[in-house]
Amino acid sequence: MKRLSSLSICVLIAILAGCSEQPPTAAAKKEAPAEPVTGQTAIYRMYQVARTWAPDVQVLKMNSIHLTEVPEVRGKAGAWQATLVSQEKSAARTYSYSVVEAEGNLHQGVFAQPPESWSGPSGGTKPFLIAAVKVDTDAAYQTALDKAHAAGQKAPTISFLLEKEDKWTNATWRVIWGESVGTSGLSVYIDATTGEYLETMH
Repeated sequence: MKRLSSLSICVLIAILAGCSEQPPTAAAKKEAPAEPVTGQTAIYRMYQVARTWAPDVQVLKMNSIHLTEVPEVRGKAGAWQATLVSQEKSAARTYSYSVVEAEGNLHQGVFAQPPESWSGPSGGTKPFLIAAVKVDTDAAYQTALDKAHAAGQKAPTISFLLEKEDKWTNATWRVIWGESVGTSGLSVYIDATTGEYLETMH
């Protein structure tokens, strides 16, 4: 009799335990889509990795990369590519940050290319400290949009280029209506340190 009661209790416990476990919902099974990130987020993540290569590393340039598999959000991008340099090593290194695996040797997270020799600034651009990037791309886009007015809203893709050109005191975000400077008829320079509007290029 005691054995039967014990068996009944065990069966009851097993049934209750089974009832308490909820089946996984469809929402839990489906992964959330990858979200694009701002330029400041991307450059800081690449910089953290680059610091392990060269403690004196500085930013030379960075550009956004449009990915069709990532939603289009103005002021953000699915992938970014940056060139960082070390004067001590006389070397430059290209890094990418992507929210997904994609064509063009883009890997999720930060990915570093092998270092290349670098003899110093050329072509009118200079390296700069990452501390200069105080204004993010979403804010730069809004300022540029105000200056570009309705003409700038028609482009399907907004691209970004971060550089320090000789004609500007600080590094700048160049907000580009289109895939690149060469194919765009409109771009706006925004100071990456102050957020100030600088110039519109047609």
